[in-house]
Amino acid sequence: MPINSFENYPMSWKPSVDKTEKPIYQALAGHLEQDILNGVLLPGTKLPPQRELADYLDLNLSTISKAFKVCELKGLISATVGSGTFVSYDALSNAYLLDDIKPRHLIEMGATLPDSASYEPLLLQLKNMLQETNYEKWFGYGRSGESRWQKDAAIKLIQRGGFETTVDHILFANGGQNAIAAALASLCQPGDRIGVDHHTYPGLKTVAAMLSVQIVPIKSENYEMSPTAFEYACKNDNIKGIYLIPDYHNPTAHCMSVENRKMIAAIAQKYNQFIIEDATYHLHNVQPLPAVASFAPEQVIYIASLSKSIAPGLRLAYVAVPSQYKEPISKALYNLNISVSPLLAELSARTIVSNQFEVLIESHREQAFRRNQVLNRYLADYTCFGAETGIFRWLLLPGEITGAEFEKLAAKQGVQVYAAERFVVGNSCPERAVRVSVCAPETLEELERGLIILERLLNDLT
Repeated sequence: MPINSFENYPMSWKPSVDKTEKPIYQALAGHLEQDILNGVLLPGTKLPPQRELADYLDLNLSTISKAFKVCELKGLISATVGSGTFVSYDALSNAYLLDDIKPRHLIEMGATLPDSASYEPLLLQLKNMLQETNYEKWFGYGRSGESRWQKDAAIKLIQRGGFETTVDHILFANGGQNAIAAALASLCQPGDRIGVDHHTYPGLKTVAAMLSVQIVPIKSENYEMSPTAFEYACKNDNIKGIYLIPDYHNPTAHCMSVENRKMIAAIAQKYNQFIIEDATYHLHNVQPLPAVASFAPEQVIYIASLSKSIAPGLRLAYVAVPSQYKEPISKALYNLNISVSPLLAELSARTIVSNQFEVLIESHREQAFRRNQVLNRYLADYTCFGAETGIFRWLLLPGEITGAEFEKLAAKQGVQVYAAERFVVGNSCPERAVRVSVCAPETLEELERGLIILERLLNDLT
C-alpha cells in the first residue's frame, strides 16, 4: 500500500495500473498515452512529480521514470528541469500536413506550395532530354562517380543561396526531409536531444519521433533563436546540435539577422554542436543573406531543397556536409535507401547550369508578390508576418481564439489553414496564430475567395 493517503490529495493524474501486466512501466506508459489521446489529460497539463506518482501507485521510482521516458520519446510529454513534466502542446496535433487526397470542398491555403504557373522551363528541358538518342539512361541506376558536373550545378545553386562550398562536400538526397532524416540517423542515437525553435517544421518533428530523438525548444527573441538560450542549452540541456530555418522560417516567416547567425555559429563551434541548416526558403529572398554555414562551415549541414524554390515534384536536395560528418551521413543516405532519380538529378542540373532556374525563381517571386498584394488588401487590419516574395504568411489571431479553433472554424467555411499547434514543440505554449499559404490556391480567383472567407471570420472575432 502507498505510504501516504491520496484520498483528498489533488493530483492531475491518478491512474490505476494492473501490476500483473509485465513490464509494468510499459503498461503505465500505455495508460498515459491513452489518457492523452482520449483527452483525459489536456495539452499543457502538469503531471504529478515522479516520486509522488510512485508513492501513489506503490511502485519503484525507476518504473515511473521509464514510463515517462517512453512517452517523452514519443513526443507526448515534455520535461523541463525545475518546472516539471507537462503534456506536450503538440501531443494531439497532426504533423502530417498534406492529405493523401486534396479535399474537393476546401480551398487549400495550408500547404506551402509554390505557384504552378511557372514550370515551362522545366517542361522544355525535360522534352529535350527525352529526345536525346541515349534517353534510356535517365531511367536506370545513377552512379555517384558520374555526377561531378551535377555537383557543379549544386555549388551554383548553393552559392545563390548565400554559402560558398566545394564539390567534395556535396551529397544528394531525395528531398529536404530525407536529408534531415539521414543527418539525424547518422549523428544521433535514440534518446539524444537536439534544440529547435518553439515552432518548427513538422517534418523535423515526425523524423525525430521516428528515430526516438528528442527535440528541445530553445527560447526565441523577436522570433529568432536566442544565442544566450542556445548556449544555456549547450551547457545544461545535454543537446547534441540544433535545427534552424534562418531564412523565411517555417511557420513564422521571420528571417534571422546576420548578427544572430554569427553568434549561433560561434556557439556551435565553441561547444562542438552540429547545426542542420534548412535552406529550403533561402532563394525566396531577392538578396540572400549569408548562410549560418558560412560562419561555421565545419559544424553546419546545409540542406538546399528544390521543392519550394523551383518545383515540389523535383524530389532532390543538395547537401553540403562538413568533412567530419560526410562519411556517416553518406552511409545513412545509402542505408535508408534515399537514392536520387537520375532523371530528376539531370533535369535539375541542366535547369541550374542553363540559368533557367533564375527564370523559375523570378517567376515564382512575381506570382508570390501578386498574391501577397491580394492578401494585404483583405487582411490589412490584422498582423500577418512575412515578406511579399514569400509563399506563406503567419497570421496572428484577434481575441482569445486559439489557432486550432480557428483552423476548425475556417475548414467548416471551406478554407484549409494550419494552426500554430501543428508546429509547436514540447510544452511551449502555441501562439494564437495560423499559417496561411498564398500560393497553394490554383488561381488568383480561388485565393481571393479564400481570403474573403478568412476576412469575414476574423471580423466576427473582433
